[in-house]
Amino acid sequence: MEYGSIERDIHVDASPEVVFEVISRPEHMREWWPDDARFAPVAGAPGELVWRDAETGETVTVDLAVVEVDPPKRFSFRWCFTAPHRSGDSLLVTFDLVPAGGGTRIRMTETGFREMGWEVAVLEEQYRDHATSWDRYIPALGAYAGRVAVGS
Repeated sequence: MEYGSIERDIHVDASPEVVFEVISRPEHMREWWPDDARFAPVAGAPGELVWRDAETGETVTVDLAVVEVDPPKRFSFRWCFTAPHRSGDSLLVTFDLVPAGGGTRIRMTETGFREMGWEVAVLEEQYRDHATSWDRYIPALGAYAGRVAVGS
């Protein structure tokens, strides 16, 4: 396996404008991905994603940095930095939105795995963990965007 990038595509019955809000606003993002999200949807803005373990109550906080904000076409950010304060190598997550059949085709791409400097076993584990997680979260994104579209 290459372990270079992860790509997921989904079609949602929501306009690119609605989908862009769902992927780029913390109040929407926390409805389909992390337990909490704190960032401004502005290129260069720092932020955090937070997950809570339901059993232990412990939290994991991951730094992010917004890279690109191009409504309603693209939103991207870096996360999983190898050094403190959003420095060092990182993974890049990009959401590209394309109008399609009255809705939107969302393509999520996560890249940078090989550049992280991980040993092979860690690279494989991280890649599998992220791929499995996106398999769960991308459908959740689609379902949530559809609900938001119906309510708007």
